[in-house]
Amino acid sequence: MASSDLLGIGASGLLAAQRALATTSHNIANVNTPGFSRQRTELAARLPEFTGQGFIGTGVDVTTVRRAYDSFLTEQARYSTSEYAQSKVFHDLAAQVDNLFADSDTGLSASSQRFFNATQELANDPSSSAARQVLLAEGGAFAARVHSLGDRLGELDEDVNTRLRDTVAEVNTLSSSIAGLNQQIRDLRGQNNNQPPNDLLDQRDQLIQDLSQKAAVTVLPQDDGSLNVFIGKGQSLVTGDHSHSLTTLANPYEASRLEVGYAAKGGVAPISDSIQGGELGALLSFRDEVLSSSRNALGQLAVGVAQSFNEQHRLGVDLQGELGGDFFAAIDSNTAVSLPRADNTGDGVIEIAINDASKLTDSDYRLDRNGAGFTLTRLSDNQAFSLSTFPGSAETVDGLTLNLTSGSINGGDSYLIQPTRAAAQQFGVMLTDSARIAAAGPIRTEANLGNRGTGQVSAAAVTATAGLPLPSNGEVTLTYDAAARQFNVSGGPGGTLDFDPATESNGKEFHLPSVGGLNFTVSGVPADGDTFMLQNNTGGVGDNRNALSLAGLQTKPVFQDGTTTYQEQYGRLVADVGARTRQAEANQDTHKTLLDQAVAAREGVSGVNLEEEAANLIRFQQAFQAAARVISTADTMFQTLLGAVGR
Repeated sequence: MASSDLLGIGASGLLAAQRALATTSHNIANVNTPGFSRQRTELAARLPEFTGQGFIGTGVDVTTVRRAYDSFLTEQARYSTSEYAQSKVFHDLAAQVDNLFADSDTGLSASSQRFFNATQELANDPSSSAARQVLLAEGGAFAARVHSLGDRLGELDEDVNTRLRDTVAEVNTLSSSIAGLNQQIRDLRGQNNNQPPNDLLDQRDQLIQDLSQKAAVTVLPQDDGSLNVFIGKGQSLVTGDHSHSLTTLANPYEASRLEVGYAAKGGVAPISDSIQGGELGALLSFRDEVLSSSRNALGQLAVGVAQSFNEQHRLGVDLQGELGGDFFAAIDSNTAVSLPRADNTGDGVIEIAINDASKLTDSDYRLDRNGAGFTLTRLSDNQAFSLSTFPGSAETVDGLTLNLTSGSINGGDSYLIQPTRAAAQQFGVMLTDSARIAAAGPIRTEANLGNRGTGQVSAAAVTATAGLPLPSNGEVTLTYDAAARQFNVSGGPGGTLDFDPATESNGKEFHLPSVGGLNFTVSGVPADGDTFMLQNNTGGVGDNRNALSLAGLQTKPVFQDGTTTYQEQYGRLVADVGARTRQAEANQDTHKTLLDQAVAAREGVSGVNLEEEAANLIRFQQAFQAAARVISTADTMFQTLLGAVGR
């Protein structure tokens, strides 16, 4: 072989080893670079040269530098990143709500217990001004705690809005950067014989990986080397070198609630319902599944406590002998709101009143007019109620009364109804004077001291305030007629009350609906002419009957159609949030494991192994030195040849 051929072979080997050394050095330098994929120099033998003695090799060529890359493993890591980001953000947010309700310092359990303890202390000593003042103070503390929880949940709602804005902006920045890299990669491939710009490919993959933390995306490769990226139900974020923007827009019913929108030529379309995975998916699902339901449930509790406690308080009398007023602010009549959809064509105004807290749910509702009919849908379970009298007259569903107060509702119009969303912030104590606490019953009963029989009358209880206080002289008298076996009633409603001692001496309950829904029991055997008096309790400062009833509300079922107590209702709220938080924590742990496995699998193919690269350095260094010896040998041969010819 001629020395010039040997020189060319040596030079090709020298260049190949030099390129391989450069690639290995590049790998080592980027061992800690996020998203970097190990690169390798690919070599191919040059075409051999035919001689009379056969084909003789002519050296080596560097064909390309290619990154170690597996599209399937990259996609798995991208998917796992999105799932883990969603589960982590969801858990972090849900844990905040869980801590609010379950913590003894911020929750309601301890505060409500102190309030009812104070109510019981008042029942023990209804004339005590100190006990009355303590009840007012504990009522205020309980209301403040409810109000504080409502405010904190409202702040979390605002925080979700802020994070939605920030995350959407980050998505748009990433999309724009990916589109820019698409253009660079396409241009460089076209200018350089379709050779892959590996570092730019890695940068683009890393940006898509970062994007998957914000939301689940679908990636489709194109023939020119660019990648198209889609979100939601196929909305394009990146098409070639063009990026498309997401935005935030007001909810069509609730202007203060932000949704994710997709900006297209026809305008902005809401896509919140189709967003999955990542931080965006977590924010949207947390708001729908935990935050809104928690605000509603807390408001339901506030409405139920205020309504039931006020109803009982109004059935008592205070130290001045007057019927009790509202102890808590009356939020049952002004807390529910109806929000018209932004594109409604009608101008109807709907008033929502809560007339029965025991039937109230923690759900929002949607009212729709379809043709001539109206449908109310409970959004928690999508149960639909066909309204038969609305809007001509008021109609009641789940303890809510709907009434069209003005305007008209056109076909296709829709309203979002939030019965309890803002109730917690309106919860507060109405009373300021402890003397106005109605601890006594409004009616007292007594037997005439001159009665000759063994008849007895029980203490009276009332279920309504109609007819109270008793008019005229403030007394209803029952006079027994033994021959007729009845009581003749004078004062109040008048009339007669049948009572037969032969069969009813163990006690018969009487109910006078027109006098405060008055209930009392007569027992024993009254003599003819015996009388019993029902009187206004004007001087009953030591009477604790209504205070006992107020204290008994703690264990009285007043929610869920009269099956659930205050504490049980709050426990349901805490348990629901806690269960969702624990499930979110389990999901986070599972997705973290899957992500670690996916990343490890990808790094097993694409990651830089320093020991392997160190070995490659030695191998390519030796190859470089050997190629240099080939060149040196070729030079010696050439010089020898020149010397021979020169002689």
